[in-house]
Amino acid sequence: MVGTYDNYIWVMYDSTQGLAWIVDPGEARQVIDFLQQNQLQAAAILITHRHFDHIDGVAEIKANYPDCVIYGPQKTPFTLIEKRLSEGEQITLNPDLHFRVLDTPGHTEDHISYVNEKWLFCADTLFTGGCGRILGGTVEQFANSILKLRALNEDLLFYCAHEYSADNLAFATYVEPENTALQQRLNQLHVNYPALHDGNVDTLGLEKRTNPFMRFDTPALKAKLIAKGSKDCPAELFATLRAWKDRVDQGIEKITVDEKQS
Repeated sequence: MVGTYDNYIWVMYDSTQGLAWIVDPGEARQVIDFLQQNQLQAAAILITHRHFDHIDGVAEIKANYPDCVIYGPQKTPFTLIEKRLSEGEQITLNPDLHFRVLDTPGHTEDHISYVNEKWLFCADTLFTGGCGRILGGTVEQFANSILKLRALNEDLLFYCAHEYSADNLAFATYVEPENTALQQRLNQLHVNYPALHDGNVDTLGLEKRTNPFMRFDTPALKAKLIAKGSKDCPAELFATLRAWKDRVDQGIEKITVDEKQS
């Protein structure tokens, strides 16, 4: 389902048991409506980081479902978290539903992600074609987090927390116009937001092939970043690419139609 702030609020559920597990509910009402309409009980909430658009619905959901267990980062200041998690910890939500915790700071200092053999919930660390801004973490942390995600299985179904696909892929095409996989992805892009999203955003493998923030150290893109003044190390390359995207977002640097389509 979708939120007010371009967010996705992911709900995993087992209709046979009537249980649901919610990722980053930035608001409560539509989550509660969905649970009631589908005769589900909230069994757990998984929080990735401290930002309001990921946690503002927690208190109301907990009030309506007091047995719901709230998981979240060890490092977060959010006080409603009941089970605090760090790198490598395993959580079992149901006999057939478990996750391993990854520390993925950079967007914020407290950010974690949840991964199992099928799914990756990485919130604002990695978006479709992009990544989050640096709002509390460091460039070194963010570069390492991206590399950590990049090392995961390509077949993982990828769930991010915001719908920025068109903007991110336009920038991606601007910096890698020679990337044929990216051109194909952009040509096939179809976004239904804010309609209900039933399924993953895409696969991690597709991100590895088309998301410049997972490709900042590939030879062609690295050469462009070094030409912009970056040193040849992950943190510097990532920082230069992130600053480039920030300039475009702020309107300091314009992406022309020809550059998008080149």
